Amino acid sequence: MGGFPSAGIHANQSAMKLGVCWYPEQWPEALWASDVARMAALGLRFVRIGEFAWSRIEPEPGHLQWDWLDRAVDLAHAAGLQVVMGTPTATPPKWLVDAHPEILAKGRDGQVRGFGSRRHYCFSSDVYLEQARRITRLMAQRYGEHPAVVAWQTDNEYGCHDTVVSTSDAARAGFRRWLAERYGSVAALNAAWGLSFWSQEYRSFDEVDAPFGTVTESHPAHRLDWQRYSSAMVERFNAAQVEILRAASPGRDIVHNFMGLFTEFDHFAVGRQLDVATWDSYPIGFLGQGPFTSAEKARYLRIGHPDLTAFHHSLYRACGRGRWWVIEQQPGPVNWAAWNPAPAKGAVELWGWEAVAQGAERMSWFRWRQAPTGQEAMHAGLNRPDNQPAAAWPEVAALAEGLARLGPLPKRGQADVALLFDYDSVWAVQSQPQGRDQDALAIAMAWHTAARRLGLSVDIVPPDADLAGYRLVLLPVQVVVDDGLAQRLSASGAQLLAGPRTGSKTRDFAIPPALPPDGLQALIDIRVARVESLPPGISLAVGNGGVVTGWMEDVEAGAGVAVQSRLDDGRGLWFAAGRAHYLAGGVDAGLLGRVMAEVASAAGLVVQDLGPDVRVERLGDLKFLFNYGPTAVDLPILPIIGSNPVPPAGVAIWREDA
Repeated sequence: MGGFPSAGIHANQSAMKLGVCWYPEQWPEALWASDVARMAALGLRFVRIGEFAWSRIEPEPGHLQWDWLDRAVDLAHAAGLQVVMGTPTATPPKWLVDAHPEILAKGRDGQVRGFGSRRHYCFSSDVYLEQARRITRLMAQRYGEHPAVVAWQTDNEYGCHDTVVSTSDAARAGFRRWLAERYGSVAALNAAWGLSFWSQEYRSFDEVDAPFGTVTESHPAHRLDWQRYSSAMVERFNAAQVEILRAASPGRDIVHNFMGLFTEFDHFAVGRQLDVATWDSYPIGFLGQGPFTSAEKARYLRIGHPDLTAFHHSLYRACGRGRWWVIEQQPGPVNWAAWNPAPAKGAVELWGWEAVAQGAERMSWFRWRQAPTGQEAMHAGLNRPDNQPAAAWPEVAALAEGLARLGPLPKRGQADVALLFDYDSVWAVQSQPQGRDQDALAIAMAWHTAARRLGLSVDIVPPDADLAGYRLVLLPVQVVVDDGLAQRLSASGAQLLAGPRTGSKTRDFAIPPALPPDGLQALIDIRVARVESLPPGISLAVGNGGVVTGWMEDVEAGAGVAVQSRLDDGRGLWFAAGRAHYLAGGVDAGLLGRVMAEVASAAGLVVQDLGPDVRVERLGDLKFLFNYGPTAVDLPILPIIGSNPVPPAGVAIWREDA
């Protein structure tokens, strides 16, 4: 928790608490008392409130109207509900935009991103930063010591709607200051980026502009540093609110709600400022946007991909250093995807148990009641617009009853497998993909799926993580491998499996002097002499089965390195030396699974092919089975939660020896 105090009620809780996102400002006050009473009766224990309410809190500059929010918080408290209070900075009101139009962001195309939706501010704006501090301070002074308020959420979904990167005047000026601090002199910048290429050298930092709108592609190191700077502005913005909330509301957890399939800022860096990482889980909404085949999207249309939600659970567990929540959970069809199917019967309850198995402290559904107006009018809630229970209601009730039946839950321990995930590597691939369909996030998710299909437990970890205790470490796309990472990989004692592009760039985005995989050469004596990227529909056959698509490297191997697998054309694909293994190409799922199974077995792990639809998790002595497939699954044991056989979109939980 970064040395900051946390409310003990969260840190030591014995079961996942259930809650809901509540927007009393959008409904007649006559409904509020009934709302909170029905929430408590359903088994909910907290509400998230306030994160979009700035115009109701401050309808005119300096004219604060707290009375309605006071009454809502007091009603929740009287009903026994805890409150997660949101700061409303994601939605600056119209009067503020009119008074200070310079707070608005500009897109990559230079167009102002105006009022009429949300997230219409630029992270680089010092003017908006002070306004955000002001409203945060006022809210913290008002509710910081309220007995119902147990946590604060900063803002809402940083970066949603492509709002991390801005090209405003404030962003340009801030970027120049950031470069000066990072490089010290413009000569050092010219050298680091290699700007003698195409005569791009600068005489001063004031000459550096945004890397957009150029005739052809802009310099990749320039684009990468702009993304790094933009991420740093998100960190700055969040830190300003955290500082105020810690001082005015001691003992309360401070959280932020991250999103799925989103990599535009460094979530690990923001997470280090927080007590708890939370995220907004929409398994069906994300399925359509995710890197899945048409067949997968059809097969999992009403439940979500078997590994998509688990990937994010693990990622945000790492961002919270073990503490994490789902603060928004999909309860039905959403409004924002290209198409919005309804969940299968049982899916809402399954998603709840999946969070339990991954060690979540809290889960809340978005939202309490479906709104009849606005951009989210088609987004389902736990209640319909007529205030009658929606389809998710009985599944939430079943989850609450099941949690009560299980009683105190064990804590989740360290997994067998660590999968390194690095936001900087994602941006590096985006800056210079060398193959239009290269996608670092998609590759990391595919490796995560391969491990889970083998029945392995996986922790997603940042590149600076302590790797002690893991049996297998996976590096799907770790573009920079410095000496520190190489030393931690060596000291871990784990089997190591690295993918192509590992160690392919320095921190300044140059090809390493000794060639890729750079620092990994301390563990395996290989050099990447040449790379190629293949267009869709083209593949390279592998001698012992499988194919390579997308990316392939020509590797020179030193003495002591064994070639475990080759392409039909004779080029090496799988290289091994001691505990270190390197894949030089983008292999198909079947071949990746076979390689990973062999490396995991060498690590002493038990592997089994669970198939595409079934996934298992362990939480202490509790074993969970999730059925994402279309047919029932038989168990050799009678579960304490669920039925045998386990139906489609079903869950089974039983106890077994740890």
